[in-house]
Amino acid sequence: MTHTALTPAPTGGHLLGYARVSTTEQDVRRRRLQQDALRAAGCYRTFTDTASGVDPARTELTAVLDQLRPGDTLVVWRLDRLGRSVQDLIALVVDLRARDVGFRSLTEGIDTTTPGGRFVLVVLVVLAGLAEMERVSARSPAWPPRQPAAVAAADPYG
Repeated sequence: MTHTALTPAPTGGHLLGYARVSTTEQDVRRRRLQQDALRAAGCYRTFTDTASGVDPARTELTAVLDQLRPGDTLVVWRLDRLGRSVQDLIALVVDLRARDVGFRSLTEGIDTTTPGGRFVLVVLVVLAGLAEMERVSARSPAWPPRQPAAVAAADPYG
């Protein structure tokens, strides 16, 4: 079944948690904080990476994504623990929906297994699209080409 952000959410599966701490100095306190929150949310298993958000080698994220099955829900403590950018985050959540897997962020209160959470996802997708359009237009030359006011005001048949 192909899912969009507005299709019914998966139900009845497992809650799997994902945590990420950026450095070993943060490791003990922040790892415990995230894991306790994920456990309190009902996650039966938590996968934890110790890596920078820009580090592409996040083996535990790969492992949890591989383990998720239709009907399961991926739970994170906070959105920034999961994605390196808004585009990465949205791509990941849309991919989860296509696999019939829910997504929940505890701090932001986003839960794609609820109608309100799916609406928030749609809003995020639209905002990310607008931001991308703005970035592309800022890099592109203006069209039509801008002309100095004196040239534009000149009689073209002169």
